[in-house]
Amino acid sequence: MLLFFKQKLVLFSVPKTGTTALEAAALPYASAAILDPPGMKHVSVSRYKAQLAPFFEARGKQPHETMAIMREPIDWLGSWYRYRRRDQIRGKPNSTADVSFAEFVEAWLLDTPPAFAQIGAQARFLGTDTAQIGVDHLFRYDQMDRAVAFLEQRLGVSLQLERRNVSPSLPLELPKGLEARLRAERPEEFALWEALCARL
Repeated sequence: MLLFFKQKLVLFSVPKTGTTALEAAALPYASAAILDPPGMKHVSVSRYKAQLAPFFEARGKQPHETMAIMREPIDWLGSWYRYRRRDQIRGKPNSTADVSFAEFVEAWLLDTPPAFAQIGAQARFLGTDTAQIGVDHLFRYDQMDRAVAFLEQRLGVSLQLERRNVSPSLPLELPKGLEARLRAERPEEFALWEALCARL
């Protein structure tokens, strides 16, 4: 997560949305950054507003706008699945090397997912108790150029992004029945994505 005090802007680090590359490019211009540990780097919108905003925004006297990136839900799940298949974690509880993509999605749908499917949810990350979209500026992952242009305009600089944390290429497809179940059991994920697409 990056904070730009002069520009009164917060960039959230939504996992598996290309935000790491955006953060790396904008880091030299940030006033403050939370880069580690992952639980703090990937602080959700609601947690930021409850715990960090009172400090960084002087208890409402210096309100900041917020921005984030969202990825199409099935594509987002696929990125997580591919990322956790990497050799470095093979044999560990969070590895997906020995499960299919369908099994990964089925595990993610459980009330208590196994370690390899504990990845959170975009709708929960980006929403608040009172708003489906809890950020002021939400951009689509497949339109990253718009997010870059927005940040460049706010910072008054040109940003050069490098690919980071890229998941290995792997063709993925869900059985139609499972995709229907996914959409039925996690409607908030698709509703948020569709609301975002309708705005742009």
